[in-house]
Amino acid sequence: MSAATTRSRTPDRLCAEAVDLARTAAEEAAAPGVVGEHVETVVEGDRVVTHLFECKEFGYRGWRWAVTVARASRAKFVTLDETVLLPGPDALLAPEWVPWSERLRPGDLGPGDLLPTEADDLRLEPGFTGEDAPPPNSPVSEEMAELVEAEYIADTEDAEVIAGPVSDLPVVPTRGSIAAVAEELGLRRARVLSRYGLHVAADRWEESFGAKTPMAQAAPATCVSCGFLSPIGGSLGQAFGVCANEFSPADGRVVSLAYGCGGHSEAAVMPKPVRPAGPVIDETIVDELPLRPAADAGSVGAVPEGVEDLGHS
Repeated sequence: MSAATTRSRTPDRLCAEAVDLARTAAEEAAAPGVVGEHVETVVEGDRVVTHLFECKEFGYRGWRWAVTVARASRAKFVTLDETVLLPGPDALLAPEWVPWSERLRPGDLGPGDLLPTEADDLRLEPGFTGEDAPPPNSPVSEEMAELVEAEYIADTEDAEVIAGPVSDLPVVPTRGSIAAVAEELGLRRARVLSRYGLHVAADRWEESFGAKTPMAQAAPATCVSCGFLSPIGGSLGQAFGVCANEFSPADGRVVSLAYGCGGHSEAAVMPKPVRPAGPVIDETIVDELPLRPAADAGSVGAVPEGVEDLGHS
């Protein structure tokens, strides 16, 4: 039977009674007044006991000061082992660690900050850099260069009269010309936006400066007809542009073509809604209205001519 199984879980009497020693050690390690009542005594092993005290420090609710004391075999004095602050079963703990890549939010990047992108970032995909080999039938491929050299030698009457090594023979342009053209077209990038990267960017821009925003709902027209809209290239240019109106809330921002604001370039000349014509009062004609209807001389209470008798149907 191993020694671990023969250890008694009954606390050593002298170690269990060393509460004052443990409290003094906890108060020396902690700030004044934050060590509370004695909570529990835990047996760690033979003649090794840990005394737990309540922690009253703000921000550490449920934590406990743990002071471990020990006694050597056949010794009459208890010695201090260690003093630590440990969380209890209902302690207030920090949230689970989240990697920085998941905690990062738009706007967190400040001046001088560097944000590396991972090799498998879903927002990016490999782009054309000019480093990949051209097709075999390309005039700048190695196979085509060797073919040109062979034809040049075959057309010569005597190959031995050719001065210099074969490497000095005229060859087609080098691959650098393709790289130069690619750089001119903006294609020499290691990675470009993937379809997923395009979609998430479009959704983010549409939410900030899209057609469903309160500003766009109250705008006189959309950005597609605004003179302050600066177009952008690529596939995103079919739905977005850059606002160049310094008085617009979207100045310098990527906006949807369906977005709009009160700073539209044609807002001042846009036709206003037609208002109904007001009532016309002609003050040049006088209408004669009698104060009381004329009574018929033959009958009292007769109804005047042209007035319907509502009392006799």
